[in-house]
Amino acid sequence: MKIEVWSDYVCPFCYIGKTQLEQVLEQAGYGEVIEVELKSYLLDPTVKEDASEPVYESLQQKYGMPIEEVKKMTQNVVARASEVGLAFNFDDMKNANTVKAHRLAKWAETKDKGKAFSERVLQAYFTEGQLIGHDEILLNLAEEVGLDRQQAQSVLANDDYLAEMQQDIAIAQQLGVRGVPFFVIDQKYGISGAQPKEVFEQAIEKAAKEAGLRKPLKMQGGNGITCTDESCGI
Repeated sequence: MKIEVWSDYVCPFCYIGKTQLEQVLEQAGYGEVIEVELKSYLLDPTVKEDASEPVYESLQQKYGMPIEEVKKMTQNVVARASEVGLAFNFDDMKNANTVKAHRLAKWAETKDKGKAFSERVLQAYFTEGQLIGHDEILLNLAEEVGLDRQQAQSVLANDDYLAEMQQDIAIAQQLGVRGVPFFVIDQKYGISGAQPKEVFEQAIEKAAKEAGLRKPLKMQGGNGITCTDESCGI
Protein backbone atom coordinates (compact mmCIF):
# COMPACT_ATOMS: atom_id res chain seq x y z
CA MET A 1 0.00 0.00 0.00
CA LYS A 2 1.25 3.44 -0.90
CA ILE A 3 0.42 7.03 0.00
CA GLU A 4 1.51 9.64 -2.55
CA VAL A 5 2.06 13.18 -1.32
CA TRP A 6 2.23 16.15 -3.68
CA SER A 7 4.09 19.01 -2.02
CA ASP A 8 6.52 21.88 -2.46
CA TYR A 9 9.51 22.71 -0.27
CA VAL A 10 8.35 26.28 0.44
CA CYS A 11 4.82 25.25 1.45
CA PRO A 12 4.47 25.39 5.26
CA PHE A 13 1.40 23.19 5.36
CA CYS A 14 3.16 20.61 3.19
CA TYR A 15 5.79 20.15 5.91
CA ILE A 16 3.09 20.14 8.60
CA GLY A 17 0.92 17.68 6.66
CA LYS A 18 3.82 15.37 5.85
CA THR A 19 4.89 15.28 9.49
CA GLN A 20 1.36 14.67 10.70
CA LEU A 21 0.92 11.82 8.22
CA GLU A 22 4.14 10.18 9.39
CA GLN A 23 3.03 10.47 13.01
CA VAL A 24 -0.37 8.94 12.26
CA LEU A 25 1.22 6.01 10.42
CA GLU A 26 3.65 5.39 13.27
CA GLN A 27 1.00 5.62 15.98
CA ALA A 28 -1.38 3.36 14.04
CA GLY A 29 1.33 0.73 13.54
CA TYR A 30 1.65 1.18 9.77
CA GLY A 31 4.99 2.99 9.79
CA GLU A 32 6.88 0.05 8.31
CA VAL A 33 4.23 -1.38 5.99
CA ILE A 34 2.80 1.65 4.17
CA GLU A 35 5.09 3.43 1.73
CA VAL A 36 5.01 7.22 1.56
CA GLU A 37 6.14 8.65 -1.78
CA LEU A 38 6.76 12.37 -2.17
CA LYS A 39 5.68 13.95 -5.46
CA SER A 40 6.86 17.27 -6.87
CA TYR A 41 4.72 20.38 -7.14
CA LEU A 42 5.63 24.01 -7.83
CA LEU A 43 3.59 26.61 -5.98
CA ASP A 44 5.15 29.45 -7.96
CA PRO A 45 7.22 28.50 -11.04
CA THR A 46 7.93 32.20 -11.70
CA VAL A 47 10.24 32.64 -8.69
CA LYS A 48 13.73 33.55 -9.87
CA GLU A 49 16.50 30.95 -9.51
CA ASP A 50 18.59 33.28 -7.36
CA ALA A 51 15.68 34.47 -5.20
CA SER A 52 16.70 35.38 -1.66
CA GLU A 53 14.30 38.08 -0.46
CA PRO A 54 12.75 37.61 3.01
CA VAL A 55 9.49 35.67 2.99
CA TYR A 56 7.79 38.55 4.80
CA GLU A 57 8.47 40.77 1.78
CA SER A 58 7.22 38.25 -0.78
CA LEU A 59 4.05 37.64 1.27
CA GLN A 60 3.52 41.38 1.58
CA GLN A 61 3.64 41.74 -2.20
CA LYS A 62 1.41 38.71 -2.72
CA TYR A 63 -1.35 39.72 -0.32
CA GLY A 64 -0.96 43.49 -0.41
CA MET A 65 -0.93 43.93 3.35
CA PRO A 66 1.43 45.64 5.81
CA ILE A 67 4.42 43.68 7.10
CA GLU A 68 2.99 43.66 10.63
CA GLU A 69 -0.18 41.98 9.35
CA VAL A 70 1.92 39.46 7.46
CA LYS A 71 3.84 38.63 10.64
CA LYS A 72 0.60 38.11 12.56
CA MET A 73 -0.60 35.76 9.82
CA THR A 74 2.57 33.68 10.00
CA GLN A 75 2.26 33.38 13.78
CA ASN A 76 -0.81 31.18 13.24
CA VAL A 77 1.24 28.92 10.98
CA VAL A 78 4.04 28.75 13.57
CA ALA A 79 1.50 27.67 16.19
CA ARG A 80 0.06 25.01 13.89
CA ALA A 81 3.55 23.68 13.15
CA SER A 82 4.40 23.45 16.85
CA GLU A 83 1.42 21.12 17.34
CA VAL A 84 3.26 18.44 15.34
CA GLY A 85 6.65 19.22 16.84
CA LEU A 86 8.05 21.54 14.17
CA ALA A 87 9.79 24.85 14.88
CA PHE A 88 9.17 27.36 12.07
CA ASN A 89 11.29 30.50 11.90
CA PHE A 90 9.70 32.99 9.52
CA ASP A 91 12.06 35.77 10.64
CA ASP A 92 14.95 34.11 8.77
CA MET A 93 12.98 32.44 5.99
CA LYS A 94 13.89 33.43 2.41
CA ASN A 95 11.94 33.01 -0.80
CA ALA A 96 13.23 30.24 -3.08
CA ASN A 97 12.83 28.61 -6.47
CA THR A 98 12.45 24.88 -5.72
CA VAL A 99 13.01 23.28 -9.12
CA LYS A 100 16.57 22.22 -8.30
CA ALA A 101 15.55 20.87 -4.91
CA HIS A 102 12.86 18.73 -6.55
CA ARG A 103 15.28 17.46 -9.20
CA LEU A 104 17.89 16.61 -6.62
CA ALA A 105 15.26 14.82 -4.52
CA LYS A 106 14.34 12.66 -7.52
CA TRP A 107 17.98 11.70 -7.90
CA ALA A 108 18.28 11.08 -4.15
CA GLU A 109 15.42 8.58 -4.42
CA THR A 110 17.57 6.46 -6.75
CA LYS A 111 20.13 6.29 -3.94
CA ASP A 112 17.53 5.41 -1.27
CA LYS A 113 18.04 8.85 0.25
CA GLY A 114 14.95 10.63 -1.08
CA LYS A 115 13.08 10.89 2.21
CA ALA A 116 16.17 11.90 4.18
CA PHE A 117 17.09 14.58 1.66
CA SER A 118 13.56 16.02 1.47
CA GLU A 119 13.29 16.17 5.25
CA ARG A 120 16.66 17.93 5.44
CA VAL A 121 15.63 20.49 2.81
CA LEU A 122 12.38 21.24 4.65
CA GLN A 123 14.20 21.66 7.94
CA ALA A 124 16.82 23.87 6.32
CA TYR A 125 14.16 26.14 4.83
CA PHE A 126 11.58 26.42 7.60
CA THR A 127 13.81 26.27 10.68
CA GLU A 128 17.27 27.39 9.60
CA GLY A 129 16.43 30.00 6.96
CA GLN A 130 18.79 28.50 4.38
CA LEU A 131 18.63 29.44 0.70
CA ILE A 132 17.38 26.13 -0.70
CA GLY A 133 17.26 27.45 -4.25
CA HIS A 134 21.04 27.89 -4.37
CA ASP A 135 23.35 25.16 -5.59
CA GLU A 136 25.90 25.38 -2.79
CA ILE A 137 23.25 25.02 -0.10
CA LEU A 138 21.62 22.05 -1.83
CA LEU A 139 24.99 20.36 -2.26
CA ASN A 140 25.73 20.84 1.44
CA LEU A 141 22.37 19.34 2.38
CA ALA A 142 22.86 16.40 0.02
CA GLU A 143 26.27 15.70 1.51
CA GLU A 144 24.84 15.89 5.04
CA VAL A 145 22.46 12.97 4.35
CA GLY A 146 25.20 10.85 2.83
CA LEU A 147 24.92 11.64 -0.87
CA ASP A 148 27.95 12.10 -3.09
CA ARG A 149 28.60 15.82 -3.58
CA GLN A 150 30.18 15.53 -7.02
CA GLN A 151 27.33 13.39 -8.33
CA ALA A 152 24.81 15.84 -6.90
CA GLN A 153 26.68 18.70 -8.57
CA SER A 154 26.49 16.88 -11.90
CA VAL A 155 22.71 16.51 -11.50
CA LEU A 156 22.30 20.22 -10.83
CA ALA A 157 24.58 21.22 -13.71
CA ASN A 158 22.28 19.55 -16.23
CA ASP A 159 18.55 19.00 -16.63
CA ASP A 160 18.72 15.60 -14.92
CA TYR A 161 15.41 14.50 -13.40
CA LEU A 162 13.56 17.52 -14.75
CA ALA A 163 11.26 15.22 -16.74
CA GLU A 164 10.44 13.20 -13.60
CA MET A 165 9.55 16.38 -11.75
CA GLN A 166 7.38 17.60 -14.60
CA GLN A 167 5.63 14.24 -14.78
CA ASP A 168 4.57 14.57 -11.13
CA ILE A 169 3.15 18.01 -11.85
CA ALA A 170 1.30 16.72 -14.92
CA ILE A 171 -0.30 13.91 -12.89
CA ALA A 172 -1.34 16.44 -10.26
CA GLN A 173 -3.07 18.47 -12.97
CA GLN A 174 -4.85 15.35 -14.21
CA LEU A 175 -6.06 14.66 -10.68
CA GLY A 176 -7.38 18.20 -10.42
CA VAL A 177 -4.94 19.26 -7.71
CA ARG A 178 -5.23 23.00 -7.12
CA GLY A 179 -3.17 23.25 -3.96
CA VAL A 180 -0.78 21.31 -1.77
CA PRO A 181 -0.28 19.24 0.23
CA PHE A 182 -2.42 16.71 -1.57
CA PHE A 183 -2.50 13.07 -0.48
CA VAL A 184 -3.59 10.07 -2.54
CA ILE A 185 -4.09 6.94 -0.47
CA ASP A 186 -3.66 3.66 -2.35
CA GLN A 187 -4.93 5.35 -5.54
CA LYS A 188 -8.43 5.37 -4.01
CA TYR A 189 -8.82 8.29 -1.64
CA GLY A 190 -7.70 11.89 -1.85
CA ILE A 191 -7.07 14.30 1.01
CA SER A 192 -6.49 17.97 0.28
CA GLY A 193 -4.50 20.03 2.75
CA ALA A 194 -3.16 19.42 6.25
CA GLN A 195 -6.40 18.02 7.63
CA PRO A 196 -7.10 17.09 11.26
CA LYS A 197 -5.42 13.92 12.46
CA GLU A 198 -8.73 12.05 12.53
CA VAL A 199 -9.23 12.51 8.78
CA PHE A 200 -5.93 10.78 8.05
CA GLU A 201 -6.62 8.02 10.57
CA GLN A 202 -10.03 7.17 9.13
CA ALA A 203 -8.89 7.23 5.50
CA ILE A 204 -5.79 5.12 6.19
CA GLU A 205 -7.68 2.53 8.24
CA LYS A 206 -10.34 2.25 5.55
CA ALA A 207 -7.82 1.82 2.74
CA ALA A 208 -5.74 -0.64 4.78
CA LYS A 209 -8.79 -2.78 5.53
CA GLU A 210 -9.77 -2.83 1.86
CA ALA A 211 -6.23 -3.80 0.90
CA GLY A 212 -6.16 -6.59 3.48
CA LEU A 213 -3.14 -4.98 5.12
CA ARG A 214 -2.10 -6.31 8.50
CA LYS A 215 -0.12 -4.38 11.05
CA PRO A 216 3.18 -5.89 12.25
CA LEU A 217 3.06 -7.63 15.62
CA LYS A 218 3.98 -5.49 18.60
CA MET A 219 6.43 -7.61 20.52
CA GLN A 220 6.19 -7.64 24.30
CA GLY A 221 8.66 -8.61 27.02
CA GLY A 222 11.90 -8.51 25.04
CA ASN A 223 13.67 -11.66 23.85
CA GLY A 224 12.74 -14.70 25.91
CA ILE A 225 14.22 -18.21 25.85
CA THR A 226 13.23 -20.08 22.68
CA CYS A 227 13.85 -23.37 20.93
CA THR A 228 14.81 -23.60 17.25
CA ASP A 229 15.64 -26.45 14.88
CA GLU A 230 19.30 -26.06 15.85
CA SER A 231 19.20 -25.50 19.60
CA CYS A 232 17.01 -25.11 22.65
CA GLY A 233 17.64 -22.67 25.47
CA ILE A 234 17.88 -25.14 28.33
